[in-house]
Amino acid sequence: MISKTMRTILHALSYGNIEVEASRKLADLKKLDVMRIFWKKLDTKVYNKDYEVPVRLYFPSEESMKEELSEGKELPVILFFHGGGWVTESVETYDRVCARMAQSTGQIVASVEYRRAPEHRFPVPLEDCYAAAKALYTNRSILHTDPNKITVMGDSAGGNLAAAVALKARDTGDFKIQRQILIYPTLNNCYTQESPYASVQENGEDYLLTAVKMQDYVDLYKSSPDDLQNPYFAPLMEKDLSRMPETLILTAEFDPLRDEGEEYGRRLREAGNRVEIHRIPDALHGYFALGISFFHVKESFAYINEFLR
Repeated sequence: MISKTMRTILHALSYGNIEVEASRKLADLKKLDVMRIFWKKLDTKVYNKDYEVPVRLYFPSEESMKEELSEGKELPVILFFHGGGWVTESVETYDRVCARMAQSTGQIVASVEYRRAPEHRFPVPLEDCYAAAKALYTNRSILHTDPNKITVMGDSAGGNLAAAVALKARDTGDFKIQRQILIYPTLNNCYTQESPYASVQENGEDYLLTAVKMQDYVDLYKSSPDDLQNPYFAPLMEKDLSRMPETLILTAEFDPLRDEGEEYGRRLREAGNRVEIHRIPDALHGYFALGISFFHVKESFAYINEFLR
């Protein structure tokens, strides 16, 4: 239960529209982390046509790093797409999140530095993520990978990209994704009063991520009004959700995106897919980046590790 004092603080912080440069500078403060020098990581790249897409690899331990790179062992991999409304965050600002994820799951985490909107609008960020997935699943990356041991994962806008990559992979047949994890994903195309989801109206003003900001993110990401009906832009627009990966969806109780994530899970299940949906009580959008000791994050990793097993 969120206390009255915390509600007052959240209300004071939940204001305004998205100002791109100011939001990016605020996100960049996460780079000032003294623990970064201790994490086992390696920067590499994949190609989206002639563009180099940076990918940062995080290893659970020094031993796992040696096994993968020197001995060619096929260790399990999480292909991760960060959140930030397609606009603000980066691999750098998610450094701690991905390092802790590698340690907590015992898997290699490959974090993709896709190009951001509004400089690069839809479908460019998706194409960068898809290129990274294709390279990983077809063994055209530095890692030695077994496609059956790869999980596609993302939070918020990264959850949107993960869901869209899975849809596109199914549609093209380029590779087969076995598992996806979507953490409070962005899956719809409207966050005004026209939204059909109660969580947009109930949680859209006083819980940090507001409906107004979400609508700004959508407007900054889209290239044209037609994008709003494209399932690769808004996966809830897809009518046929058959033959999709086994899916874990985590939502947050006080999040405007809560209901659309749960609706997507229900539709996946109705289409014959194996799906788990868990709502994290009392949680706000963005909680997953708070650190491994935070109890909402601990609860999430309990679900994630059970799903990966």
